[in-house]
Amino acid sequence: MSDKITAFTEQVKNGYTFAGKSIRIGGAMLDQKVIPGLDVYLPLKTMNRHGLISGATGTGKTKTLQLISEGLSDADIPVLLMDIKGDLSGIAAPAVPNDKILQRSKLLNVDFKPQGYPVELLSLSNQPGVRLRATVSEFGPVLLAKMLGLNDNQEGLLAMLFKFCDDNKLPLLDLKDLKEVLKYASGPGKDELSKEYGHIASSSTGTILRLIIELEGQGANLFFGEKSFEVNDLLRTTYDGKGMVSIVRLTDIQDKPKLFSTFMLSLLSELYATLPEVGDPDQPKLVMFLDEAHLIFQEAGSVLLQKIETIVKLIRSKGVGVFFCTQNPTDIPASVLSQLGLKVQHALRTFTAKDRQAIKQTAENYPLSDFYKTDEIITRLGIGEALITLLNEKGTPTPLVHTLLCPPHSRMDMLTDMEISTLISRSSLTGKYNHTIDEESAYEILQGKLNLDQTDQSATPPSVSAQRPQPSVLNEILKSPMTRQVGRQMGRTVTSVIYALFVGDAHEKA
Repeated sequence: MSDKITAFTEQVKNGYTFAGKSIRIGGAMLDQKVIPGLDVYLPLKTMNRHGLISGATGTGKTKTLQLISEGLSDADIPVLLMDIKGDLSGIAAPAVPNDKILQRSKLLNVDFKPQGYPVELLSLSNQPGVRLRATVSEFGPVLLAKMLGLNDNQEGLLAMLFKFCDDNKLPLLDLKDLKEVLKYASGPGKDELSKEYGHIASSSTGTILRLIIELEGQGANLFFGEKSFEVNDLLRTTYDGKGMVSIVRLTDIQDKPKLFSTFMLSLLSELYATLPEVGDPDQPKLVMFLDEAHLIFQEAGSVLLQKIETIVKLIRSKGVGVFFCTQNPTDIPASVLSQLGLKVQHALRTFTAKDRQAIKQTAENYPLSDFYKTDEIITRLGIGEALITLLNEKGTPTPLVHTLLCPPHSRMDMLTDMEISTLISRSSLTGKYNHTIDEESAYEILQGKLNLDQTDQSATPPSVSAQRPQPSVLNEILKSPMTRQVGRQMGRTVTSVIYALFVGDAHEKA
């Protein structure tokens, strides 16, 4: 064995040997050859330090995502996948061995055992799967304002209307409720609200109403409503000790980046608000993979980016790891990229001068190596090969290593329609979430008030809060839809305060 190979072997063994549990991801390579017995591992303890999987189309990003997800599931860690292209559902079925898979398994000394993993299919739309919903109240005025692209005055008006609904026990469950409140605020209730909450500009309410109708055209009315999805259902494990792999099917919202990015931020905020602090656990409670991550940032303004950055920073302490999968690291804002501990870099292609500049910039994000010229090797990586570096258990970066990745044990293709139907029919969550609940909320209450006013013009207009018989305090607590949101809203308040402190402090320093 040459001195170079000896030094390389020692460096990789020292850098990728961990005290706690770890996942084997592949074998180390030097000079385009696999070094026998020199394996590369990912430590579970630092999987909540977030990560990046990047590379050109067709280089193996999705299979790497699938491989890591399998390892996490085997380690009893739940996984959440955002499936933009529709090809991740195959993780539920065993792989179909072929010559390439068997050859790679033999080269890496992998005991290849085709197997499927426990999968739950989720959907934001009418696609088959467990329905993901959230109420307008749970979503909150800040995220909704960012989704609608409101200016400061319009955002302030929206926040005021949410406060009015809270004060008068008007649950905002779906967009129909919010539209009715906007109509009431600019029409029969304008004087009442102006006295209590300040001036209401009809032009602003009209603009917000038009934007909500536009949002409905993107399918958002399918997302807003009850029954709200409980994030604890993402943390399930099976009786035989495997983490559940939840896959959100998003193939029909690729052309709606604003809806997708705001939904993702809402989910991250909900996880942060709901999950308890766990400090620095031996392994994460949940790992999320956001495929085609550039869609999250494509139309995100500066405020939304700041909120994403803040949540990514803080959610680590809740035991949640977030992995961004995209074609080029430059798709991810630098402020977010700096938070990502694990980096898996597949090949990048050089077709233009801009591509060469991007590769040079990408190479500078990785540790210097005595064994590789990073900007050169990135263009020569084969399919299923990647450069890897991560944070070890002490929080320091590991050496850069060229890795031949292990093949996934599950199918590297999508499920058939029949397999999807069978999988959904066996789900324990379908009955819980796949029927729409339309409880009495702001729409019905305000409609009832207007009808009452029209039938008795001479009577003193009753206040909104007096439209229904007042039940006992206990019944009101038990039956009110808003009661179910108190815990979440309290969590969101804490999140917003922390966010304001972080962002505000950053602005002061700037």
